[in-house]
Amino acid sequence: MPQPTRRAMLALGAAAAVGALAGCAQAPGPGSGSTATATTGASASGRPQPANAPPPAPVDVPPAPPPAPDLVKAPAPHGTIDALPGEGSLLAWTVDDGSSAEVIGAYAAFAAASGTRLTMFVTGTYPAWGENAATLAPLVASGQVQLGNHTWSHADLTTLSDAGIVDELQRTHDFIGDTFGVDARPFFRPPYGFHDDRVDAIAADLGYTVPTLWYGSLSDSGEIPAEMIVDFARQWFLPQHIVIGHLNFPPVTTVFDQLRAIITERGLTTVTLNDVFSSEYHP
Repeated sequence: MPQPTRRAMLALGAAAAVGALAGCAQAPGPGSGSTATATTGASASGRPQPANAPPPAPVDVPPAPPPAPDLVKAPAPHGTIDALPGEGSLLAWTVDDGSSAEVIGAYAAFAAASGTRLTMFVTGTYPAWGENAATLAPLVASGQVQLGNHTWSHADLTTLSDAGIVDELQRTHDFIGDTFGVDARPFFRPPYGFHDDRVDAIAADLGYTVPTLWYGSLSDSGEIPAEMIVDFARQWFLPQHIVIGHLNFPPVTTVFDQLRAIITERGLTTVTLNDVFSSEYHP
């Protein structure tokens, strides 16, 4: 899948809901198989106490998601973005498509373990999104992972009829809302970066007022060696950049630690688009 690069150059170029361990301490009753004896002892009330009760089994509780960066948000623009506004040390790591359930799951596990904040642009036709819904749900609910609209079937929107553009955006909008309970507006990523005034106007009528492009790519929409992905990260993981990756092929999942090290070494803070921009959908 060809990736446009920024401006002239880029045009050529890039729940698990964890319950607390709740002990249900209950005195044994008739038929429980427990017998009170002088050796097991009794409580002050005379109720028998279990003998040699095993300790509760350990439960792995993942860390709470990190809080969102304390930023003064800028109003979301009505128009195209390919970078974050102003000066700073923020990085918007965004990922698209989702043809691989394995890669989506690995990104979710990486985000949960590392605290990395991600914006995922959903192509709704891929079943991998539904397959990972339970894993992604707590990350989406906390805001650590933001979902954006990447159309239903990854069609070039500029080639479609007006009704076709509406269908592509609306179907994925509805899927995200029904599956994850969030509103993906106002950010949409036109496939291949292809959009024009007509596409933008129709998308805006649906509430998708921000065509979201990028300033650098991991170039992994197709399968490339993991070492190349690291090289592209070194090139593009820079302050205020929106960088695009893809949820399609496994090599990127083998170098998450190296990608995170680049972010740490450069003093960057990962953010979602909703961390940086305010809108009527995400104040």
